[in-house]
Amino acid sequence: MDKKTVNSPPGKLKIATAMRTLLEDRTFESITIAEIAATAGVTEGLIYKYFKDRRDILHHVLKEHYEQFLLQIDRDLQGIDGALNKLKKIIWSSIERYANHRVFARIILLEVRNSEGYFQSEAYALVQQFNRILIGIINEGIADGEIRDTLPPAYIRNAIFGTIEHSCLNRIFFDEPVATADAARFITDLLFQGIKR
Repeated sequence: MDKKTVNSPPGKLKIATAMRTLLEDRTFESITIAEIAATAGVTEGLIYKYFKDRRDILHHVLKEHYEQFLLQIDRDLQGIDGALNKLKKIIWSSIERYANHRVFARIILLEVRNSEGYFQSEAYALVQQFNRILIGIINEGIADGEIRDTLPPAYIRNAIFGTIEHSCLNRIFFDEPVATADAARFITDLLFQGIKR
């Protein structure tokens, strides 16, 4: 648990935990403030002390997940040489995050992208930070000759994100397990080798 989470007021922690709990089996749109308060064991007034509305709680929960994920990515990349090796690790770590944190996957893939407020949130700022990490690694690979320079880095990034997200959708919709190692291997083989025989 990071320092920011430890220093959060107990009531705020309870509210965020309640939202995560409810999102395990429910869509965001079906959850009410009253249910969040009851699940957290707090009053509705306390919710509005810390959050503007339900969507603000959702963005807060996503921000917490992304803070943890970025710490994990930083640890995972320590001591790894070569852009392709770093991309392999990021792909594996991303699939592992989606596979083992269903609420995180549901929020990022289903619940926030249809809201303009998301793109002004602290959570989205962390998503952009992750994007910059990925683009930086791709540019490193191009500079070192590991990655061809005829493809724009943004398209490579989009291909990585798209394949990861689609590989994990059944986890979100049907709660089916994801074989992280296999999915990461197939995705890296597809992206690094292509489909040509």
